Amino acid sequence: MAQATFSFSLPRRWLAQARDAVASIVIPAPCRLCDALLNHSSRIPICRDCLGGFALVPEKICAVCGLPMPDAAEIAGEGLKCSACRLETYSFERARSYALYEGHVIRAVLMLKFERIDPLAKWFAERLAEIYSQNQEILEADIVVPVPLHRDHEKERGHNQAELLSKPLAKILKLPHQGVLLVRKRPRPAKLVLTLRERWAAVRGAFETCPGSQVSTQSRNVLFSAILKCPPWVVGRDTFVNS
Repeated sequence: MAQATFSFSLPRRWLAQARDAVASIVIPAPCRLCDALLNHSSRIPICRDCLGGFALVPEKICAVCGLPMPDAAEIAGEGLKCSACRLETYSFERARSYALYEGHVIRAVLMLKFERIDPLAKWFAERLAEIYSQNQEILEADIVVPVPLHRDHEKERGHNQAELLSKPLAKILKLPHQGVLLVRKRPRPAKLVLTLRERWAAVRGAFETCPGSQVSTQSRNVLFSAILKCPPWVVGRDTFVNS
């Protein structure tokens, strides 16, 4: 006769369920995205349904920038490339994203940018680490670097949202984090909404290496962390050469 086995995971699960039940009664709070009451204790003010419902990037994407290309015809032996990448518009090697910049993702990113919700940043970093693992052959990097804000903009906001992502991402990937490797020498235009052309004009030539910054000769592949609207990427790799 088989003996019943006791699972130590059951008490932990019961305790977690009890904790969530108490938290939902004692400290009721709505999800910041859908207004449904949160029925679990978490430092992320977003319900599990909304976190699990972000529109993910489809499988058929540009091999370089990761832009979704759901209707593109594939050619045997050739990777898909969007029109911009066929013209070699971008200087980076590869870029990949976790989710499309639409719907609830926009609101979650705005919370991250303007309210500095570190647990939400860590959650996004974990998702980016999954994307990195799935694409490690093309994204493999030696260091992680956040794309910086201009010093005036960062002083006004109080933080750089890209660095909120890059620090936990580097820790998960067990890679060095270099938060001061790059500086933004030209601020973003004061115009509230920029067109795609204006957005690219604003970042082209706007960054440089921080004076005196060096990376080892073995650390040439850099994983950049950023939050951009279009193309919808959040991590990209490039090759860094000491000047």
